[in-house]
Amino acid sequence: MEKVDYDTRLHTVYATARQVPPAALRTWMDVFARHLPATRPLAWLDLGSGTGRLTPSLASTFGGPVHGVEPSGRMREQAVAGAAHPGVTYRAGSAERIPLPDASVDAALLFFVWHHVADRAAAVRELRRVVRPGGRIFVQANFPDRMPDVWWFRVVPEWREIDRAQFPSEAEVRGAFTGGGFTAVAHEEVTWLRSATLAQEVERLRMRAVSVFELMSDEVAAAGFARIEAALPGLAEEPQYETSQLLVFQRD
Repeated sequence: MEKVDYDTRLHTVYATARQVPPAALRTWMDVFARHLPATRPLAWLDLGSGTGRLTPSLASTFGGPVHGVEPSGRMREQAVAGAAHPGVTYRAGSAERIPLPDASVDAALLFFVWHHVADRAAAVRELRRVVRPGGRIFVQANFPDRMPDVWWFRVVPEWREIDRAQFPSEAEVRGAFTGGGFTAVAHEEVTWLRSATLAQEVERLRMRAVSVFELMSDEVAAAGFARIEAALPGLAEEPQYETSQLLVFQRD
């Protein structure tokens, strides 16, 4: 699978088009809290933090510090400009090279990230190094046999097949972590608000900020959007939700 380049175009639209609404942030923070001790503060690694969609909320909810580590320089620039927080530091780095000391965080988050990691064995070793014994790893990941049932995939199933090809199976994700010194402790399905209205959803979709658009031709994208425009009159104007898979691992 071709590597997605966030420095060329995606960084210009990502913060707006992939913004997580406040209600969804609360949903995710509540889920993470259920798997963590009540002690505060808790230090976090937001690995692949992008434009900082969740990073400030981690600091506000759990006290921080939170280290947002992101390989794309342009995405980090957007995070610094638009998602600053006194408890957050954004750093250059990657899953294979995390710029943090040993045993320096209580929890790590990989949110829509794992399918982008090139050397997954190296990433697991690095996560085991920086997460304290007993700490938790939260991996939000789509699986080929359990793709989110979003409306635009129902209208354009060809896009779903292109997207599906990006993702390793649940068994592969579990095996990477359990084989590298982590114990699987939970698998949750989390339903969260993606957009307040269908109109907002369509406006964001047109920005093509979802990485799947980087993996298809302009012709395939244009044909899909034409079908979406034709289908819109028959779609209900209502809040749009997504159900995501979340795996939770504990550092041995």
